[in-house]
Amino acid sequence: MKLIFFKYNFFDLISVSKAYDALDPNGNITIRWDIIDWMADGYVAVVTMLNYQQYRHIEEPGWTLGWSWANKEVIWSMLGGQATEQGDCLRFKANIPHCCNKDPTVVDLFPGTPHNRTIPNCCKGGVVSSWAQDSTNAVSSFQVSVGNSGNTNGTVKVPKNFSLNAPGPGYTCGSARIVNPTRFVTPDGRRITQAMMTWNVTCTYSRFLVDKTPTCCVSLSSFYDTIVPCPNCTCGCQNNLTHPENCMNPDSPNLASVVSGGQKSNNLAPLVQCTSHMCPVQVHWHVKLNHNDYWKVNITITNFNYRMNYTQWNLVVQHPAFDNSTQISSFNHKPLNPYTSINDTTMLWGVKFYNDLLMQAGPLGKVESEILFRKNKSNFTSDGSWGFPRTVFFNGDSCTMPPSDAYPFIPNSSIYRNVSLLMLLISLLTTFATHFACVV
Repeated sequence: MKLIFFKYNFFDLISVSKAYDALDPNGNITIRWDIIDWMADGYVAVVTMLNYQQYRHIEEPGWTLGWSWANKEVIWSMLGGQATEQGDCLRFKANIPHCCNKDPTVVDLFPGTPHNRTIPNCCKGGVVSSWAQDSTNAVSSFQVSVGNSGNTNGTVKVPKNFSLNAPGPGYTCGSARIVNPTRFVTPDGRRITQAMMTWNVTCTYSRFLVDKTPTCCVSLSSFYDTIVPCPNCTCGCQNNLTHPENCMNPDSPNLASVVSGGQKSNNLAPLVQCTSHMCPVQVHWHVKLNHNDYWKVNITITNFNYRMNYTQWNLVVQHPAFDNSTQISSFNHKPLNPYTSINDTTMLWGVKFYNDLLMQAGPLGKVESEILFRKNKSNFTSDGSWGFPRTVFFNGDSCTMPPSDAYPFIPNSSIYRNVSLLMLLISLLTTFATHFACVV
């Protein structure tokens, strides 16, 4: 009998484990390249980006897509997007291409682009919603006319080395794979057309490829105990001696000039308000009430970043009580249960035109909601840290939790009721004693 040994690279295994997301095991961004027409020396294609990730979206300043041509292809023109560089087009004496680079990089156009330069699902500044939050806006498209490529299915070569920044690193794209041509239904639903040729590229997100510095933290409190703050130096430490500019106090006289200067230079590095944790975002979970039949939580999300308005923000919270949540105010919500037998994770996001924009640090840089949970006698307990979330994600990034031994104390309803009765009795006795002393 012949034994077969499989050789694995240890670091590849680490990368795979970091790429797997237990809350969204099938999440990915699929890039679909549909050739819709042939030209004399090439083709016209619509490139569509489909964000199948449940809670990880693409925020400002948007996506950047790159690839390498297989031969000497050029981009004659584009609609709904543009190459960031034209490249060396010296060999063309007339009718200069839009881009001659071997490795083009493409970005989305902004809202307000003239109608003759747009196509459906384009021109959103590269911002793409997550699938669970808004599937209709989880799509982005552009049209590209390619030359020097061949104009038949047998002569066209698929591009290679795809890369995606959304907006920073974290995504790894596989090789282009030719699939069955996409079928398109006309708006009236009475006719179906078909692409000449289609290939797909799948890009997956990995925490292993991004900066390991946290970007958010969680603080906790209850009606009965003190606040447990975010751990000190979660996202960095104040350094007033060597780097006094790494944070700003809200009462600093030059705050406005520093913030506007960063916006003009497109500086995306966070400029945070000076705090003990130095995180751009803080999530606070406050157990507000513990009744016989239900308990209530207040969630507050605070933006400490002076350089970022979080559009289409979302929060993912894991707690076993979400299986018994009865009311969530001010936020949209949707359970994330990839394993149907477990329903302990919910995605929260803002109501459109009300609080879907988390403003930059300042008086308006805060959103909040209340959640009412019905008590399930089989699993509810006020012992230890049960009343607080297991994990929290803001815009797809894991938030740092306080150490478990520091969690606040939550009394059960009977203790709370007994304490209240005791306080009432003491108050009555005090009143009676005072009245009796005055009479005497």
